[in-house]
Formats: sequence, structure tokens, C-alpha cells
Amino acid sequence: MDAKMYPPIPDYLQKPTRSGHRALSRRAALTRLGAALSTGLLPGAALAQDAAEAAPGTPFSFEALSERMQRESRSAPAAATEIDGFLAGLGYDDYQRIRFRGDRARWSEETDGRFRLQAFHLGWLFKQPVTVSEIVDGQAVPMIFSTRDFEYDSVTQEVPENLDLPGVAGFRLHNQLNRADIYDELVAFLGASYFRALGKGNTYGLSARGLAVNTGMAEGEEFPRFTEFWIERPAPGAASITLYAALQSRSVTGAYRFVITPGPTTAMDVTARLYLRRDIAQLGISPLTSMFLFDGADPGPFYDYRAAVHDSSALVLNMGETTFFRPLNNPPRLAASYLGAQSPRSFGLVQRERAFDQYLDAQAHYERRPSLMVEPLGDWGRGTVRLLEIPSDLEANDNIVAYWVPEAPARAGDALEFAYRLHWGMSPPGDRAEALAQVLRTRSGEGGVSGVRKETDHRKFVIDFQGGLLRNLPADADVEAEIAVQNGSVVQSALSLVSGTDIWRLVIDVEGEPETTVELKASLSGFGRTLSETWLYQWVKE
Repeated sequence: MDAKMYPPIPDYLQKPTRSGHRALSRRAALTRLGAALSTGLLPGAALAQDAAEAAPGTPFSFEALSERMQRESRSAPAAATEIDGFLAGLGYDDYQRIRFRGDRARWSEETDGRFRLQAFHLGWLFKQPVTVSEIVDGQAVPMIFSTRDFEYDSVTQEVPENLDLPGVAGFRLHNQLNRADIYDELVAFLGASYFRALGKGNTYGLSARGLAVNTGMAEGEEFPRFTEFWIERPAPGAASITLYAALQSRSVTGAYRFVITPGPTTAMDVTARLYLRRDIAQLGISPLTSMFLFDGADPGPFYDYRAAVHDSSALVLNMGETTFFRPLNNPPRLAASYLGAQSPRSFGLVQRERAFDQYLDAQAHYERRPSLMVEPLGDWGRGTVRLLEIPSDLEANDNIVAYWVPEAPARAGDALEFAYRLHWGMSPPGDRAEALAQVLRTRSGEGGVSGVRKETDHRKFVIDFQGGLLRNLPADADVEAEIAVQNGSVVQSALSLVSGTDIWRLVIDVEGEPETTVELKASLSGFGRTLSETWLYQWVKE
């Protein structure tokens, strides 16, 4: 599998690399996105959908959408409609110059409204129109966007005036997330079924998707699309906004509902109703997509002044009273990890390191990237959290994928429903064990005694634990390390309290055969109970 498994997106939605140039990638929106948006919203603006709002709407309900998508699953998908005219002629350079006009933002005339909507233009990579409708009093009315809604800064194509567009590429919602006087971007839906959101103080990082179909499988991956959206017009002063989406692909249809509540941790309650057209080898529920290039545990071959480069540092899985913490890798070859679980409490990709000094990137500010935890609503039963790590040499590549795989096979004709809550923020619920000592950091290097000539190919792992019931324990406390290794063996290990701190350090030297994948597991215990998170690691030995 190639690291470029996801489609690239416009340059103005990307962050600059450390060289100052912008790198092409498939990422839906990154840190520079906010700077590209205008927040000067003018009340009472004449909007393109005014005439449509006066027209009669179509009754809408989530149940009716679900029934429609189930009917459509019984037939082959319709041929995709693609753009033509000047839209088809928009290339990379032209597309970057197009901006939505801030004064045309929908709902900007509502002085006590907490949400604004802007659209992404069609063209370049986005050739299939997405339709957006507004729901008012149970009636859906199309939101019409036209060339009046956008600024075309020196676009080489001739842009028709006052032309109603056949749809949009996607949309973004704004909210007073950080300040009452500024409508910051809150969430963006753009490309396939990708979307991403922010909590207070965050900049864009990892993405979520509506569904993963055969990711990393021999059958070849499908990318289902959100083809239609319906958004309930938010009531004055409403703290949440609700939207619906239709999902289509060769193998599945779906009806989705999102209830989005912004805050220090932004919550998204998702209901996904899926209708299978054909058998699916692997169905991925609530897939998350992120980037990991290097850090202290996996420095790789990078000669870089920065201490770490990643949108997420670890996978977290909460199951029963156990919290599993799996640092991410940038492996030398494609790597997959499977964490079996029964009714997980939550799982997600987290960014725990929150100090600038832990990255030293004054442009990307990786310390502000959100963590994202998935909280199942209801019992998901048995299944597996799958983590896919793809080799990458560019920070513009999203090379990390994680999702839930139900144990039951996905068969044609199945009707499935999954409900879950997405938590986006600096420290969302479930991103760390509150009662247990947390994995503070992981470091790795050559085995043996540091500072002397190495005569072994052992790997040394240093895991620091801090907090929980370990706090304030003396150095001679009866604390033990529980260590397990698959496809390798422990050469030696040592556990000690770091003098002058409350950090307990576990050092493990491990050996493994060449061309093997060594799985490691470690936790601290004592006084008849587990005292720490359970650290997991995958060492791909060449």
C-alpha cells in the first residue's frame, strides 16, 4: 500500500512545510485553513438562497432518509454526475485563488445566531457536486450557491456572473468557539466522507471519516462519499447544530445524523445506518486518519531540528478498567496491529504532548492539534480496533488509520446501525486513564550499556510512568513491572523511581529475529492491583 492512499486537496487548505513551501497532500484541512478564511460577516447580506427559501420545501426526516438509502442499496449505484463548463477547467493554480466571501456566509443575518456556514467551491480535484439543503420546520429547501458567493482572485478561467452552481465540494461551519466576537471555523466536510473538527484552542490535525471499506485489503479500498447534506437551521442562541448526510459507494449506502456541540471539547453525536449492497471483506466503523512522521521513540532517518512531527502520538483503547496506550510508529514497511475488544468504552488517536518545546515548530504548532476519542453509544459487542501504519517520508502524508472492525461478517443485504460520540479537543474524555499512572513518554535506542561500543542488535525501550496511585510512593515501594513479548525475548529490564521526581522509569532490552514484528506489552502493578496504563509497542525489525 502506498502512503498516498487518500486524495490530495487544495494548497490553501494545507500547512507549510518547514522549508516554507506548501506540500501537496490529501489532507482535508490543516492549520493554515483558519488563516485563509474571512470572518468579517455582514448582517443582512443578500444571500443566493433567498429565492429558494421562498419556494416550498420537501418534507424531511431521518427515518425517511434511512428508508430511501435502504431502497437504493438494493440496486446498483447511479453513475456519478461530474462538472462541466468553466468548473471543469479549474486547475490547481486557479482553485487556490478561489475564496468564499465572508459576507455571504449563510445565517450571518441572525445577530443572535451562533453558527455560520460557508461552502467549498467545485473544480480541480472536486469534480462531483455535493448538494446541501437547509431544513426549516421539517421542510428541506436546497441551499443555492452561485459565483456571487465566491471571490475569484486572478483566475485564468472566464467566470460567468451570477451563475448558480450545480452543487459544492463541501462546506464548513463557523462558531464563536474561542471568542464571542469572532466566528472561528468549527468543522469542515470536504472530500469523500472526510470531516474534521476543533475544540477550543485547537488547530486542524487529524480527520475522521464516515466509513472505511476494505482499507489495506487485497480487494482494494473503496472511498464512500457523502453525496447530499441536510442541515437544520439553528435556532437563535442554539448551542448545537444538527445535520444529516447520504453516503454512497459501490458496496454500501448509508444515512448519517450528526449533532455537533462546540466547546473546550467539541462533541459530535453520530448515528450511522448502513445498508450493504455486497459482501465487504472488512468494514471499518468510525475511522480516524492522522499523520506520524517521527518523535523520540521513533526518530527514524530524519535530520531535523524539531523534536517531533506528528498530528497524533498514540492510539488509546479503554476496555473495562484497562487503558491501553500504543505509541505510533513510522515503520519501514506497512504495519498493522489488531487490538481485540469486547464492548470498548472508547478508543482514539491522541496528542498528549502539549508544550511548544516538545515540537519546536513555530508554523505547524503540533502542540495544538486535537486528540479525538470515539465513545460507542450502546454495546458494540466483540470486535477489533485495527491500527494501520504506513511508511512515510513527508509530514504532508496522512499515514495512520484506526477504526473499529465488528466481529460479525459484513454481508450483502445487512442493515447495520452504529451510534457513537466523537470528542475533539486538547484532552477529551478517555484520552488518558485518570486513576492510573499514565505513560508520560517512550524512548528507544540501541540496547546494551549507553556510551560504550555496541556488540548487540538488541533494542532498548525506556517507558516513563507518572501519576495515579504511583504518585508519592517511595523508591522502595513494592511496585513491579509486568512485561510480555511476542516474537522476541526480554534480555534484561529494570524499574526505578527517577530521583527527585515522581516518575517511574521502566527500561527493557529486547531481542528479536530479523524480518520479524516484535509485539511488546508492559504495565506496573503492586498492592494487589494494576497501577498504570498498559503500554503496547510494535517493533518492526528489519
